[in-house]
Amino acid sequence: MVRKQVYITQSQENLLKRKAAEMGVTEAELIREALDSQMYTIGYPRRSAQKWQEEGQFIEERMAGKEHSAQRTWKREELYDR
Repeated sequence: MVRKQVYITQSQENLLKRKAAEMGVTEAELIREALDSQMYTIGYPRRSAQKWQEEGQFIEERMAGKEHSAQRTWKREELYDR
């Protein structure tokens, strides 16, 4: 991560502290989430766009009948034994 210093208003500071406490996250995490959300809103892709593309390709391969390279080592019935 990269350290950034920004100036915010007193009302933003109060809201940030209150919301971070309510959500049980750090102020920095709340700021990062807000920044990601705003960037997405104005048209910038989120960091996970590549992962979504990979997931889409995986789904398409499964739908086409191609098997995933990793074979299961368990059976569905075994899940109920846990």
